[in-house]
Amino acid sequence: MALVKETIKTIKEFVKGLSFRTGVIILGACLVFYVLSFAQMLLPISPVTKGVLWTVLFGCAKAAQYSALLILGKAGIKKILSLRKTPPECEAD
Repeated sequence: MALVKETIKTIKEFVKGLSFRTGVIILGACLVFYVLSFAQMLLPISPVTKGVLWTVLFGCAKAAQYSALLILGKAGIKKILSLRKTPPECEAD
């Protein structure tokens, strides 16, 4: 039990050391995996191969998504959402 607690503590410390930029990069990789998981359906390959590729790529997308959310945290998500908002000088009167 002590080994599990020590492992969890080590992982938490490692994740705390990762930057906002790393989280955004992994979030970008997540988008790439999502696009690839569906774009591969257009390839002229067997349905079984398409199913395997979709499973692997979609799994990578989900893993990257949850990793990015873990790295970014609540403050990082707020920062990303604030970047999306229109600056006041660009709003129409």
